[in-house]
Amino acid sequence: MTAKKAARNEEVRAWQRMLSGRRLDLLDPSPLDIEIGDIAHGLARVARWNGQTLGAHIFSVAQHTLLVETVLRHETPRVDQRVRLAALLHDAPEYVIGDMISPFKAVLDGHYKAVEKRLLGAIHIRFGLPPVLPDDITQAIKAADRGAAYLEATELAGFSASEARRLFGKDPGLSDSVRRDYLTPWTAARAEKQFLERFGAVFA
Repeated sequence: MTAKKAARNEEVRAWQRMLSGRRLDLLDPSPLDIEIGDIAHGLARVARWNGQTLGAHIFSVAQHTLLVETVLRHETPRVDQRVRLAALLHDAPEYVIGDMISPFKAVLDGHYKAVEKRLLGAIHIRFGLPPVLPDDITQAIKAADRGAAYLEATELAGFSASEARRLFGKDPGLSDSVRRDYLTPWTAARAEKQFLERFGAVFA
């Protein structure tokens, strides 16, 4: 790399410094620069629904991923732990690129999705998953994600049940106690702690 090109790349600064001290290249991410502590810390402080949710705290992406993993277990009781891990990490790139709402993603070109895909692939490799998941696993996680979105939409984001069904599908049918816990927005500290605990339970 020439000195001029190196200077230009530094000026663009397509990297993020983490509290762990890691420096993650967003355009060419290395699995070696990814730490679960950074992911948990970041996701616990990123708001779902652009922050337009009820409660004293944001409903974080960390809490959302825990809800998705819970819906997945409810819908597939004997699901493999690696699939649970993939569900927990399905939105992990958002620890550095944020949670852009779906309607806005739809109007952007493919660059955002390309960055997101590279990040997710590097995260998967870091934690022993294939960079691209098999289609059946991807579809199972998407179904659980839609179920979680239905619950969040109706309980926290002001959607009617009929509108949520049209956009996200059916209510996944979690118990009242589970719904109360997972749909009460947590503090960032609790979301981070519970994310790390769940990660520890499924990552072996």
